[in-house]
Amino acid sequence: MANQKILIIGGGGREHAIGWKIKQGKRATQLYFTPGNAGTAQIGINLPLKATDISGLLNFAKEELIDLTLALPDDPLALGVVDTFQAENLRIWGPTKAASELEWSKAYAKDFMKRHNIPTAKYEVFTDYEKAKTYIEKGNLPIVIKASGLALGKGVTVAQTKEDATNFLKKVLLDKIFGSAGNEVVIEEYLSGVEISIHAISDGKNWKIFPASQDHKRIYDNNAGPNTGGMGTIAPIPFVDNALLARIEKEIIAPTIIGMAHEGRSFVGCLYPGIMLTKEGPKVFEFNSRFGDPETQTYMRLLDTDILDIFDASIDGKLADLKIGWKNISACNIAIASKGYPGDYEKGKIISGIKEVATEENIVVFHAGTKLDENGNLLTNGGRVLGVSATGQNLKEALQNAYSAISKIKFEGMQYRSDIGKEALAMLE
Repeated sequence: MANQKILIIGGGGREHAIGWKIKQGKRATQLYFTPGNAGTAQIGINLPLKATDISGLLNFAKEELIDLTLALPDDPLALGVVDTFQAENLRIWGPTKAASELEWSKAYAKDFMKRHNIPTAKYEVFTDYEKAKTYIEKGNLPIVIKASGLALGKGVTVAQTKEDATNFLKKVLLDKIFGSAGNEVVIEEYLSGVEISIHAISDGKNWKIFPASQDHKRIYDNNAGPNTGGMGTIAPIPFVDNALLARIEKEIIAPTIIGMAHEGRSFVGCLYPGIMLTKEGPKVFEFNSRFGDPETQTYMRLLDTDILDIFDASIDGKLADLKIGWKNISACNIAIASKGYPGDYEKGKIISGIKEVATEENIVVFHAGTKLDENGNLLTNGGRVLGVSATGQNLKEALQNAYSAISKIKFEGMQYRSDIGKEALAMLE
């Protein structure tokens, strides 16, 4: 059989991990990444195309006779890449622009949850600064303020004082620090509890839930400092049992997939609600309409089914017939970031130690912000640079394996959290 040509949109750790998993499968494939990184270059061909260059992606797919395109990041989904490809009868996996509005408009997502009785925090939506400010002044603390649009995971603040809240509000609505993503804000009650990530693959009617995972969003140990795109993930989570997963499926996943279909926005792709386990039960604090990063890196280490079979079943409406297998082990993925991230950071630092780590059993290093220079040196080229993923018979062993590997990797200014999974381990004691 001829090589199946697959175009993977994106250039981060998630894209490297999914490409890596495809290469573990039984099918012969030729992978293309747009724009990719130094890690994806080892398993496919990187193209000098941005993930948001929809017409460029379309032209390439048509010229190269691409068999399948995977739309993985949020931005191209919000720009309607799936609709554009489908209009040209090209095979693509991911939700349409209308379906992915669950992620690119927090205001839409909150209203959707209200319509379908999906548990979430109480909220109000504002476009007017003065009205929003008045609402904050009358409200309780702490209070959560979110730019409604896409802001790379950074458009959210949990304000402990009214002054902090109004300052953030001014930056978003008046100073436009997130551009048009901040034309509208969602102000909601603070949810107290334990945060987890749930992923469900859907074909528009049926769905399959992945094991629960837990991301660590803050940049520093003990959940200090600003939010990031994610500094490390563990999966499965030892304290999330089958009964809790079943409740999340019944109260959140099922009404979302069924509700989207009912509203004419059939959701085909990966639904990823961020969930807070509160005293009242699980509540959604945000929806994502794609795989998480770094959650994907752990899932790809645990998955025991050819991922192309999952994508095909999702596109073809045949998920109900597919059994997805999972390895009975634990996995983690720890992000190594550049100095200054999630703010301004330097690029071009030489990375060493990857080759030594790559030979270790249980370790796979996924590249995120990396590139090769003309001399073949591996350089930093982003905020989150690498994801060191590890497996083990249990969570403790997986984490020990990951941190042992990280100790051998070096670049100037590298930073990472030393406490990934610490809270979950403490719950087991």
